[in-house]
Amino acid sequence: MSAKMQVHLAADVRRELERVARSQTAKAAKVRRARVLLLADEDHAEGQRPDTYIATVVGLSEKQVKTIRQKFVREGLTALERKPRVTPPTPRKLDGRAEAQLVALCCSTPPGGRQRWTLQLLADELGRLEVVTSICPETVRQCLKKTGSSLGEPSGSASPRTIARGSSRRWSRSSTSIAKRTTNAIR
Repeated sequence: MSAKMQVHLAADVRRELERVARSQTAKAAKVRRARVLLLADEDHAEGQRPDTYIATVVGLSEKQVKTIRQKFVREGLTALERKPRVTPPTPRKLDGRAEAQLVALCCSTPPGGRQRWTLQLLADELGRLEVVTSICPETVRQCLKKTGSSLGEPSGSASPRTIARGSSRRWSRSSTSIAKRTTNAIR
């Protein structure tokens, strides 16, 4: 390896990397990068490891280890962080206003000849009302799942139903069967 890409850590930088490597709240990728740099440190007795050893211990490829070394030599401690995204994520199809219109549409009376709204009918109706230019039924489904509304349920509201404790057979069956199994297993 060329001397240009050797990692030399100052004492304060080494302490920071050791803190990150021991951290239980840091992201796993950040901890791995810190461990790579600690093992690659040419100025420390526990460092000076070859890339093959570091890759095996940390669970990365040799190329990834080399890339982390190079990034640290060029940019410093920013090598621990992920590269920020250059292009922004795609904008959402349904913003708050459009979601409100979707929920209101879902709670309204379905079109003639239909008992309830289907996802395709809702998507077509949003396009017809010019709420959005185009939308797929899957996006409508995800939005409705997030809001907790139902497709044409008799209640006519977007709020989820609450199930009382004693109203579900499943609830009572699961709560009693666990208790019985536990007492039988102890005896």
